[in-house]
Amino acid sequence: MKHFREYLAESQRVYQYRIKFVGDAPPDFERDLKEKLKQFDPVKMTDSKETPVSPKWPDFPSYPNERLTFFDVEFCYPAIEPQIKQLAQILGLDPNRIVMVTSAHNDSMEKEMNRIEKENKNLLTDTNYPADTPEQEELIKDYSIGPYDHAVLKNAYRSDFTIAGGTTTKAKTTNDYPEGVKSPMTKVKRPPRPATGANPRG
Repeated sequence: MKHFREYLAESQRVYQYRIKFVGDAPPDFERDLKEKLKQFDPVKMTDSKETPVSPKWPDFPSYPNERLTFFDVEFCYPAIEPQIKQLAQILGLDPNRIVMVTSAHNDSMEKEMNRIEKENKNLLTDTNYPADTPEQEELIKDYSIGPYDHAVLKNAYRSDFTIAGGTTTKAKTTNDYPEGVKSPMTKVKRPPRPATGANPRG
């Protein structure tokens, strides 16, 4: 028969997290951070692991081309990410360079990223597209030439179409009327000027 303390230990809830920080950390940062994490009564804290440099990290979009360091922890008391960021800032690390997520959330994100990477891996190399039709071949020739050699720019396509019912008489515009040499304002006569005090005769 188990002792009561064994049942109590088995029923005790633990809170599992993964702590990750990107780039270089101050000297002894990890050791000092784990020392401060003892306030949450840790059950287990794993050794840290370091990844190779990656062009981007989902948790740290503002820090490309950096390596990632992470370790897992189990606490008897729950913790929240702002607390971890505050501890990191006290130890000299930019709080934007560290995150803490639950182990369940981290596992689900890694599973989703692996699924996306697997689905997108051979999109360009493993294609099974049908052959181009003759019409598509003609369009490829038309649009693969230089921007100044396009048939439209060279006016290869004309707009000389025959209208049903025959042609009509060309309309006359103002450009077709003869141009005058005398201004119409020369025929306008001004009325006599009115009388004023300075000029009584107008």
